Amino acid sequence: MKKCYSTANILLPDFKKTDAQKWAVIACDQFTSEPEYWEDVSRIIGDAPSTLDLFLPEVYLSEASERLPKIHKQMKNHLENILIPYENAMMSVERTLSDGSVRNGLILALDLECYDYAKGSTALTRASEKTVLERLPPRVAIRRQADIELPHTMIFIDDPDKKVIEPLENAKTEYLYDTDLMKGGGHIRGRLLTEEEKAQVSKALDELVTPEAMLKRYGDASLAPMLFAVGDGNHSLASAKAFYEELKMNIGDEAKDHPARYALCEIVNIHDEAIKFEPIYRVMFGVDPYDVLNSLKEYANTLDGTEEAQGTLVISKDFEEIVGFAKPRHQLTVGTLESFIKGYLKTHADASCDYIHGENSVRTLSAKENTIGFLFEGIHKEQFFPTVIREGSLPKKTFSMGHAEDKRYYLEARKIKN
Repeated sequence: MKKCYSTANILLPDFKKTDAQKWAVIACDQFTSEPEYWEDVSRIIGDAPSTLDLFLPEVYLSEASERLPKIHKQMKNHLENILIPYENAMMSVERTLSDGSVRNGLILALDLECYDYAKGSTALTRASEKTVLERLPPRVAIRRQADIELPHTMIFIDDPDKKVIEPLENAKTEYLYDTDLMKGGGHIRGRLLTEEEKAQVSKALDELVTPEAMLKRYGDASLAPMLFAVGDGNHSLASAKAFYEELKMNIGDEAKDHPARYALCEIVNIHDEAIKFEPIYRVMFGVDPYDVLNSLKEYANTLDGTEEAQGTLVISKDFEEIVGFAKPRHQLTVGTLESFIKGYLKTHADASCDYIHGENSVRTLSAKENTIGFLFEGIHKEQFFPTVIREGSLPKKTFSMGHAEDKRYYLEARKIKN
């Protein structure tokens, strides 16, 4: 089977000369409504070399035309004066999160020829949530002018036997970086894999998508194998794919040897104990709660699917009631509920829905007039791969992974221009 990943020419500063804590900055799509967070980051860094010089925080998207030329200029400067290449590399990364748990990852290059974000894809690498195409053009425009990429995409593998990443944890080789992360991000350290370790990783990854492995994990050897599922940074990776497809149209077969064919990513085992899924609940506003409740019951009675029974706790200021779905069509309760909400919103112009983290927040909001909330069991990690394989991408806002501070920080870079 064709490999959908490879080693990469990874770029990093010499951390004997560059302050690693000031170099590493959280992903651009965090704290998008808190400019004060980014102002504080800038104050902490001062004039030190930093990845903050190399990307546009989304809080400043409205200033893109002014900021991007400076960012692209800094990329060239850092390539000439700051960044050191490590060729044909893979890296092992150990991240201590804000709660003290440790998440282990693997940095490698993902082949965009083997990635497809379309619903129903059978590619080896697939999106786990719906890709909003309208969000891609500004990101593609940024990548089009960039000399380097900085990855914040996290990719899941389904490795319950822990044969890919976990054997790398106890190695004694020297760390390229070992630093606390600013603004409550915990700690991170990373090292290069040896040739023997790279071969071991490659063998273990390939074994995850054999017919025997698909039969063991999903009960069907005939399923189109899926090795990677995007866990975080879905639109970042989709933008890299869109740019590569654009490049193929412009330069033809030459694109197959172009560095933009690949995207640097962190691979994480979904069975890592530090990976925790939390449900994202729904709250509807501008509605008659009793009408919503009765409509939901009617909807439940129309279902004729074959999935296991589900249910949701429906909450308003006047009632709490469990509504069951005896014959759901979706594997996940959130999918069943999302189908109902979409249909209801189409016929009720004044109604709206928001995606809420935390039961207490749902209860607080649902105590208001003309508001109704839904609490339900979230997706279990064991359901993630089977659901994506069989149903395609998950419903919008199905789950979250930890706090914002635990998202990926930019550290490694890679050239995407010849």
